[in-house]
Amino acid sequence: MENLYLQTLTHLGTALLAGGLIGLERTYNGRPAGFRTHSLVCMASSLLMLLTVFQVELLPGIPIETMRIDPTRMAQGIMTGIGFLGAGVIMREKLTIRGLTTAASIWMTASIGILIGIGFYFAAAVGTVLTLGTLSLFRWIEARMPALYYGLLQVRTLRKEVISLADLSALIGSHNISAASPSYRLAEEGKYFEYQMTIRTRDKSNYRALAESLSNMEQVLEFQITPTSD
Repeated sequence: MENLYLQTLTHLGTALLAGGLIGLERTYNGRPAGFRTHSLVCMASSLLMLLTVFQVELLPGIPIETMRIDPTRMAQGIMTGIGFLGAGVIMREKLTIRGLTTAASIWMTASIGILIGIGFYFAAAVGTVLTLGTLSLFRWIEARMPALYYGLLQVRTLRKEVISLADLSALIGSHNISAASPSYRLAEEGKYFEYQMTIRTRDKSNYRALAESLSNMEQVLEFQITPTSD
């Protein structure tokens, strides 16, 4: 029994370490599910898997032929529960969806906890290192890769002072921004005219320059530039 206690402490301590390391990265980047959440998820997964791995030792009074030792069923149940937790950290803010990476890291942390729970330490260690590398190193690579930044542009003018689509497109293009899929709308009983279109650029600062240009136009009463990046 003392050996069982020692193994339990080893499993849970390792799970706390692995989950804590991943959670620290999330906390450092200001995510709501951080150090404590990932630590608890990893330990909980490991704890539940211990029940299947040491079922015979934990239930000595039950005949072994009546036990159904199937760790895969426990793992399936754990991952199902983690799905609800992961969904809780995904938030939609207008056109932007946030929290997908944190949800994926929680899922990965649960997987690492399962591996630790059954004593597969090598795979758990490799998974922890690769997860930390993906969250930190890949962030650095992603920030330096050329990418297109999408956004949504809304412009409101008086109905009698409408800016032509050609002029608006030329203004947008002068800031190295391309526009597509324009839509048109009359608002407040036809008093105002609104354009709405998808825009994209390779430099986020172009959106700020476009905003300054639009703010200096007397015809433009209101405008909104909403980035749609994750």
